[in-house]
Amino acid sequence: MHVPIRRLFHLISSREDIISLISDDEWMMDILRASKSLQLPDWWVCAGFVRSKIWDTLHGYKERTPLSDVDVIYFDALNKSEDIEKRLEAQLKQIIPNIPWSVKNQARMHVVNNIPPYSSSLDAMSKFPETATALGLKLDNQDNVLLAAPCGINI
Repeated sequence: MHVPIRRLFHLISSREDIISLISDDEWMMDILRASKSLQLPDWWVCAGFVRSKIWDTLHGYKERTPLSDVDVIYFDALNKSEDIEKRLEAQLKQIIPNIPWSVKNQARMHVVNNIPPYSSSLDAMSKFPETATALGLKLDNQDNVLLAAPCGINI
């Protein structure tokens, strides 16, 4: 049984509502803490991880929509080796084994996407093919949730 979307819009109407929604989700917080433990430069957990939580809430879904992967992005212009990304994914799998981790250094992804280089993870996020996935989350030093929305939030 689904609740009509118009009755759920009041649950998410601002950045603060999204941050609260994430902060109250222990599964998502565990993923953010695991990602933070890598101590990557300019890191974010983004894309479907964020979008699906918002859409699930807006549609009144009780069960989480399955994710094909959990995207962790970072920006390190000094070390663009794809091998490092695989090692980082392995580290995350040791922390939380049942997550389909995907770790990508945005300093090299412009080559894969055949476009000019990105200047940061936020710059890369702003060029995601779907603006609905151009959302990122991370934790600050006090484990407060930070939200990046380079294309804005229009709920």
